[in-house]
Amino acid sequence: MEINDATSSFSALAQPTRLEALRLLLRHEPEGLAAGELARRLNVPHNTLSAHLAVLGRAGWVSSHRESRSIIYRASPGHMQQVIAYLISDCCNGDPALCAPLIDTLSPCHSSSPQEPSS
Repeated sequence: MEINDATSSFSALAQPTRLEALRLLLRHEPEGLAAGELARRLNVPHNTLSAHLAVLGRAGWVSSHRESRSIIYRASPGHMQQVIAYLISDCCNGDPALCAPLIDTLSPCHSSSPQEPSS
């Protein structure tokens, strides 16, 4: 990833509705959500959401495909991986002991809440 790609990606997320749309789509991976359902859940007019999704799409954060009469939007975890890899490529000067806590927070099913004891 080049610096211009990274800044475009960050710029696309620098707006509350777009960031919330991406987070909502990430929660619905891999099936995605229809544009109308996204608009309803985010309480945003359809045309406004369409403009936001276009920005996210150009930046690589989301993709879309048509299913019957609906357009289904999906997050792009691969793009997120590229952006995060770009951010941490020089992390801690490569010292695994310093990077471990950061890497642990990036695990797919990481939970910041304590686990319930098993019975």
